[in-house]
Amino acid sequence: MSGYLQFSGVTKSFGGVEVVAPSFNLDVARNEFVVFLGPSGCGKTTLMRMIGGLDQPSGGDILLEGQRVGAPDRRRGMVFQSYSSFPWLTVGQNVEFGMRYRDDLSEDEKLARRDHYLDLVGLYEFIHTYPNRVSGGMRQRVAIARTLAAGSDVLLMDEPFGALDAQRREKLQVELRAIQRRDAKTVVFVTHDVEEAVFLADRVIVFSKRPARLLAEIDVTSRLGADRPLELRDGAEFFALRNEILRLLRQAGGDEE
Repeated sequence: MSGYLQFSGVTKSFGGVEVVAPSFNLDVARNEFVVFLGPSGCGKTTLMRMIGGLDQPSGGDILLEGQRVGAPDRRRGMVFQSYSSFPWLTVGQNVEFGMRYRDDLSEDEKLARRDHYLDLVGLYEFIHTYPNRVSGGMRQRVAIARTLAAGSDVLLMDEPFGALDAQRREKLQVELRAIQRRDAKTVVFVTHDVEEAVFLADRVIVFSKRPARLLAEIDVTSRLGADRPLELRDGAEFFALRNEILRLLRQAGGDEE
C-alpha cells in the first residue's frame, strides 16, 4: 500500500495517561476512504486530530507525502461533531470562508462552488441566514459544505453526520462517497456507527480499548465493491460484514451499535 499518509512509530500521552499505544504504525493510500472504529475514548479522534495538526505525537512521526505534518493547513480539511460555524457570518459567507486562500479560483468560481455545496447539503435557501437562526443539524451541514468547498486533499471527519436526521444522513453518506471518488480525496472518518463505517469505507480500521492499538484492518471494497448504492445495505454480504465487525468490537470491550 502506498504510504501517502503514514503513522510511523506514533505514540500519544496526556498527563501521563497513554492514549495511543507505543509504536503505532498505519499507512493510508492516496484517495483511500478509511474509517476509524473503536470503543469510546479509545484514541481514534486523537489520532485524527494529530493528522490535522491540532495535537502533536508524544513520539514518532505522522507524514503526508513524506513530509512531517505540522500546523493545520488548507490541504487537510476538518469537520468535527460539534457545530463549528462562525456566528457573525451568514450561511453563505461561512462556506465562502473555507475558500479564502484559494488563489486558483476566481470569485465567480468560488460563488459557484458555494452554491453547489449549499445545494448539496440542502441549505441553499438559507444562504443569507445567520447560523443562530438555524438548527444545530443545519449548522453542522454548513460546516460540511464549507470543508467540501475548500477542496482539501485530505478530509478529516469526526462523526460529522451524528446530529443529522436519518434521511439527510443517508443522502450525505451517498454524496460523500461519490465526491471522494470523483474528486480523488483521501478521507479519514471517525464514527461509532458500524453500518455507516461499512457503507462508506474502503477500509475499516478497528481499534482496541485505550491505549489505541490496531485490532483489525478490514478491506471493505474487496468484499462489497466500490459502488455503494443505498440498496447495498439490504444485502446479505453487508449484514455479514457488519456482524463481523460488531463481534470484533465486543471482543475489544467496545459498545458501538
